[in-house]
Amino acid sequence: MYFTGAELSNFRNYEHETIDFHRKVNVILGKNAQGKTNLLEALYMTSFGKSFRHARDTDMIRIGTKYAGIKAGFVRDSLEMTVEIGLIRGGKSIRVDGVNLKKTSQLLNTIHIVLFSPDDLRIVKDEPAKRRRFIDRELCQVSAVYYSELSGYQRALQQRNAVLRSERPDSGILDIWDLELAKYGASVTARRDAFIRGLSEVSAEIHRDLTDGREQLRTVYSPSVPLTGSPSEQREQLLEVFRENRQNDLERRTTGRGPHRDDLSMYIDDLEVRKFGSQGQQRTAALSLKLAEISMIRRETGDEPVLLLDDVLSELDQTRQRQLMSSFSDIQIFLTSTEMDREMSRKIPDHTVFYVENGTVSPGKY
Repeated sequence: MYFTGAELSNFRNYEHETIDFHRKVNVILGKNAQGKTNLLEALYMTSFGKSFRHARDTDMIRIGTKYAGIKAGFVRDSLEMTVEIGLIRGGKSIRVDGVNLKKTSQLLNTIHIVLFSPDDLRIVKDEPAKRRRFIDRELCQVSAVYYSELSGYQRALQQRNAVLRSERPDSGILDIWDLELAKYGASVTARRDAFIRGLSEVSAEIHRDLTDGREQLRTVYSPSVPLTGSPSEQREQLLEVFRENRQNDLERRTTGRGPHRDDLSMYIDDLEVRKFGSQGQQRTAALSLKLAEISMIRRETGDEPVLLLDDVLSELDQTRQRQLMSSFSDIQIFLTSTEMDREMSRKIPDHTVFYVENGTVSPGKY
């Protein structure tokens, strides 16, 4: 799977640009705030239907205009295809090969993308919400069922919290949302648990290679509410937790326990990396997670994902730079940076360089 090119119209600071991509490595150079990350954001949109910056759709429409468009060509299973996304103030349209999609979720299994940004290097030590987003982003990309279940849980959670914040919370309505939360939440927990078990195996093997066998990495799922038994038993356990915690939730005016509070923990030789690992160990553990994400997509879908590296090399020392770049052979890469020295350029023999300045992309050499 790889992108052949993209056409951007009024997207962020791009007025109108048409770009033909290299089959292997695309190096995107330019000063800060020129549009390098905006280009990766557009490609990411074609996979997830939304920005990785947690931006609103209207934020991506060029200032002073009413419409933004992204059209990307890609090859999957030797078939040439297109994805088109149109953004207007108040709506969004998505088409694959000219066919309109009714839901964003229908786009998720079309193009598989792995994004690696400086924030991902801090995922080990940052707040649990970022680790949950990592889990959810990966699972949604390979499982439409998980996307549906997670969406159901999030809707029910929003509704339950709205009742908790109301002037006179209705216990009968809370009973209804408790049932919805338990139904979706038990499924979300089970799928996350299975995913983390697989991720732990893959990331441990990658980490051994990155550290020449000196360290053993272990990744553990830490649910807010541990569940056991059959699916129906798990739903009952979670429902009981919501009921038992209702008084506390009423006092705090929010739902205190559930999958929205889950986390994952990483250990190196039985020491928790977040608390006791050095900065180098934390970054290597994060790197192992991202490389494992690529392997998991291969395993679950049979496809090679596209890798977006947003200014990551500047955050890694030369050893980890080499380890990262040597890990890929068959996948397409988009790499942004303010600069690239000739030594690193020589390590990427099959590539094209693009220079970005004020929303204009120019091919070049390095």
